[in-house]
Amino acid sequence: MEEASKEKPVGDQYRSYLVGEEGDDTHWRLGSPPTYDLVNKLFEEGRTKVWPKGSLEEKVQNAIKTWEMEFSHKTRLEDFKTINREKFKFIVNGRQALSAEETLKLGSYNALLQNSQPEEDLESFESSHELFRTAFPRGFAWEVLHVYSGPPVIVLKFRHWGYMEGPYKGHAPTGEKVEFYGMAILKVDEHLRAEELEIYYDPAELIGGFLKGPLLSPSEHLQVAATSGEVAATGSSSGAATSRACPYFKG
Repeated sequence: MEEASKEKPVGDQYRSYLVGEEGDDTHWRLGSPPTYDLVNKLFEEGRTKVWPKGSLEEKVQNAIKTWEMEFSHKTRLEDFKTINREKFKFIVNGRQALSAEETLKLGSYNALLQNSQPEEDLESFESSHELFRTAFPRGFAWEVLHVYSGPPVIVLKFRHWGYMEGPYKGHAPTGEKVEFYGMAILKVDEHLRAEELEIYYDPAELIGGFLKGPLLSPSEHLQVAATSGEVAATGSSSGAATSRACPYFKG
């Protein structure tokens, strides 16, 4: 895993709270705020909707990108700005709701894949994120397709996509686009902090894309993984080594 850029962060047009106020004591997983250069480029090149500035769709899209950033890169719930920590629940495909603490510990990838894998096969927070980073060196982009209702209960349709240019659990990269569609119900409080997020999608759309490539031998897997890592390391627009950030809900 590459380190986050040591340059002073300049913020992100799609995510809030990457740059704190003076004296900010946010605990970042990689020691500093992540950069999203690669996946922002993928998002801008592949999105199907460009929402007007200030529209409900743009606000919802950016809010969920920020939510994902916090769960992937902040290590203390007290540093979170996007959720109501006491009430927050995360539900995937109707499974048991996860609290904020459980979601932070488990990781958003594991929460997403609980529907398609036995509990004992789930990865750790770190290994699950690294699996996705390796499979998608340019990130896994996310966009809002439709918003059907506004606060306090926001119902939306979304699209997730990326290019499998690295291996996944021994399967060779295909270079093909992997994408899936889903619905989400986001309940917010009077301060627009998330109290509950429900996601519904077909796991077969995601997992099927991962398993298209043939199984690699151990030596082939190492060689392909090293090559995909080199691509990611040179992808920052600033030229500095950067974190590939988190491909889930980053976009």
